Amino acid sequence: MAAFSLRLPEGLERRLGEEARHCGQPRSELIREALEELLRRREQERFMAGLVAAAEALASDASARAESLDLAADFLPADSEALALAEVAASQDQPEQPTPLPWWR
Repeated sequence: MAAFSLRLPEGLERRLGEEARHCGQPRSELIREALEELLRRREQERFMAGLVAAAEALASDASARAESLDLAADFLPADSEALALAEVAASQDQPEQPTPLPWWR
């Protein structure tokens, strides 16, 4: 595992120390968790920005938009069937709930 030094403003270092004491974790573990979360969020933001750009490009091209709408219409019956099957399966997975007793008993 790589190691490096890090300079933190006094207020941030104090908050980090308080959080470490509060949750009983080492400061380095909290920093790793925060860094992992930051990188995951930024990767997700870039991915979503790419999806938005692709959707905007698709929406601005009339022929591509028409083709995608036709394709979506072709898949609509299969999507509806799959959703209905999933709903039936989910309802069968749920155990029957007993009738709750009235509050006055």
